[in-house]
Amino acid sequence: MSLLQTLLAFVVALGSLIIFHELGHYLVARWCGVKVLRFSVGMGKVVWSRRFGPDQTEWAVSALPLGGYVKMLDSRESDAPLSEADLKREFTRQNVWKRIAIVAAGPIANFLLAIFLFAALYMHGVAEPAAKVAPPAVESAAARAGLKGGDLVTAVNGERVRVWSDLRWQLIQAAIDKKGVTLDVERQGGGRHQVELADEAMQGLDVETDVAAKLGVSLTRPPAKLGEIMAGSAAERAGLQSGDLVTAINGEPVADWIAFTTRVRASGGKLLLLQVLRGGQSIEVPATPDVDHQGTVTVGKIGAYAAAPTDMIEVTAGPVEAVARGAAKVWDTSVLTLKMMGKMVVGEVSWKNVTGPITIADYAGQTARIGVASYLSFIAFISISLGVMNLLPIPVLDGGLLLYYSLEVLTGRPVPERFGEIAQRLGVGLLVTLMALAVFNDVVRLL
Repeated sequence: MSLLQTLLAFVVALGSLIIFHELGHYLVARWCGVKVLRFSVGMGKVVWSRRFGPDQTEWAVSALPLGGYVKMLDSRESDAPLSEADLKREFTRQNVWKRIAIVAAGPIANFLLAIFLFAALYMHGVAEPAAKVAPPAVESAAARAGLKGGDLVTAVNGERVRVWSDLRWQLIQAAIDKKGVTLDVERQGGGRHQVELADEAMQGLDVETDVAAKLGVSLTRPPAKLGEIMAGSAAERAGLQSGDLVTAINGEPVADWIAFTTRVRASGGKLLLLQVLRGGQSIEVPATPDVDHQGTVTVGKIGAYAAAPTDMIEVTAGPVEAVARGAAKVWDTSVLTLKMMGKMVVGEVSWKNVTGPITIADYAGQTARIGVASYLSFIAFISISLGVMNLLPIPVLDGGLLLYYSLEVLTGRPVPERFGEIAQRLGVGLLVTLMALAVFNDVVRLL
């Protein structure tokens, strides 16, 4: 059932993104008066099709699900001479600005979809952990800078921080730029302070890891104190009670609720000896977490909630602010994606970060199981990645065509066909290489 859900989530996510991308090309082509012959979801051999509309455009589903295309009237691909009416609607005879608009419309549609999804999430309201930090490790950069446990970060370099994800995002961007940051914090017990993480702290950070954790900045975690006990659960059978504070498992100290749940998840069906503080007395309680099968993964569940969950903030916005925040999110994510690509090219970031359909499908399934908000956010991020990828100046991608048309604007004449053919072959080779690398990385992660 989990595998089926993962496949369904992947198909819905990828299919919707392909359709939106190609609809961008299609709608602007029609608006520019270009005749569209086929709208295909998928590549290769057509397996299903129907014709609709005044031009009897063929709407098709093709065999290879990774991609899609809009085929426009092109005299170079026509076996028979075109009529005068069709020549006026032929793609290559349109002025260069119309061709630029048609080609750019696909990636722009992906960006607009992401803005819409983020805006919808902000308008609906998203519950996220507050940017309250745990005590940093003694020798960490955060500790040396004076950050303290319980500090609530309200701004980074003067830019407002609402929730934990905002803080992490700002720290990642600072690590990529190798620039220090100033944190505005509200300290427990009152008072506002500024904490300086200097440029040196950002040097040499591996952006492939948890940047915030490397700096010593981590989310505050509730203690391993039990709240509500679920009826019929492993916790109830073991005799655990609301208010119990778990201090150790099998003799090993338990620092917080996350450490407790991590140990429980890894111990499905195994006997655990819990050292519990109850009413000022320390007692030992044997408990065996229930086994929960999640696809190919087996996890343990004890059936108890935290007594003091992480502070959560409901992030909401009105329509105008939601769209503005969505647009800002798309812009920041696009810039970060390009920076990461640049770091890969110069060797500062590993090519292991190139992911393919297997990893995307895995994340699609995971976010779908978490909830609608997580799944829609995942689709938005993939839509941004698709938009950025298609704008790269690689022949056979939209960005390659836009490069040709930009040269045409500058020189006043089209790129020579021979040059275009050679560039197309190189572009195909590069894309095949990148896809092979992505699939290889996917398989390595899977194994």
